[in-house]
Amino acid sequence: MTYPIVRIRSEFPMLARKINDKQLTYLDSAASAQKPNVVIDCESDYYRKGYAAVHRGIHTLSNEATTRMENVRQQVARFIHAASADEIVFVKGATEAINLVANSWGCQYLQSGDNILITEMEHHANIVPWQMLAEKKHLSLRYIPLLPDGTLDIAKLPVLIDDRTRLFAVTQISNVLGTPNLLSKLISEVRTTNDVMVLVDGAQGVMHQKVDVQTLDCDFYVFSGHKLYGQTGIGVLYARKALLDIMPPWEGGGAMIQSVSLTEGTTFNKAPWRFEAGSPNTASIIGLGAAIDYIEQVGLDSIQAYEHELMRYTLEALQQVPDLILYGPAHRIGIIAFNLGKHHAYDVGNLLDQYGIAIRTGHHCAMPLMDYFQITSMCRASLAMYTNRDDIDRLVAGLVQVQRLLGS
Repeated sequence: MTYPIVRIRSEFPMLARKINDKQLTYLDSAASAQKPNVVIDCESDYYRKGYAAVHRGIHTLSNEATTRMENVRQQVARFIHAASADEIVFVKGATEAINLVANSWGCQYLQSGDNILITEMEHHANIVPWQMLAEKKHLSLRYIPLLPDGTLDIAKLPVLIDDRTRLFAVTQISNVLGTPNLLSKLISEVRTTNDVMVLVDGAQGVMHQKVDVQTLDCDFYVFSGHKLYGQTGIGVLYARKALLDIMPPWEGGGAMIQSVSLTEGTTFNKAPWRFEAGSPNTASIIGLGAAIDYIEQVGLDSIQAYEHELMRYTLEALQQVPDLILYGPAHRIGIIAFNLGKHHAYDVGNLLDQYGIAIRTGHHCAMPLMDYFQITSMCRASLAMYTNRDDIDRLVAGLVQVQRLLGS
């Protein structure tokens, strides 16, 4: 069956926009993906016809909104193959999910002298919370180093893990290089060494690959809605039910309590609700459900096959650009990191914008990775389910023109 790229592009209204009188070429989906009409309309419809506070009222609107929100919890559980909807916690995004694990499970169960294993390619969101926890709890951090091709040096694992290793936190796909980590192999090797908890940062993976958290055998899995064609301000923490049940709440407030007394103290709601203090971002949760519906309608297998072929086309087309420096492995998913000769990434990105081409420039919240390559910034073009060959052709033509403008 032919991938319906023309129809798909027509369903993302932002793609019709012009920037500097040029057709928008949006190649920054790894930062935040554009939204299809069904997601935009779903949120708008909720505010127009179904808005109410959830979990608090007995009236019809409140009951309807609560049902819609909890249905999405079940939908997310099915989407990532969790054993139960009770293993799904709604958060602001992947960053908050990781901080929740660090401040709840980490603070409660890690002890002075324990160590946490991460990698040299992680996003700051999967580095900084562990650094903060390590300082607070007197832990040590260890890092799987990078190899020159942008993959992990997994041969170093045996010397990095010992009987005090308590957590392995790893990205599914590098947000800079597009490196797809061999999660099953990594997790299997970590598990055989010790009883180590595993957290997977799926922020760059969940939109490109099917996820089965049970088969993957991870304890925690996190992702953000806005990279999955949903709204900003919503994300998901998956955690095994047995873990959620013993984790203390991180934030206090309404909805996460069972009872509150000025003299007897507070007892907390059961998981996952005890981790969702205050009023939830109901509109974005419902919008996330619409985004998942849309992805499943197209089919993740079809999306993955289409993006794989488009990446092959992109890498071949980029060979036309003089002095282009590519970073990362030959096999990459969704993301191409590069620089143009000696020119600063900011200058390249700024000039491409004049042609309506949107890419990301900078350190991409991955300064340790920049340090490894001994540079301060990279250009990053990222693909999505709506990217087409015309986008790639315009990128290549734009880079050639930028090279002419900047000179060698």
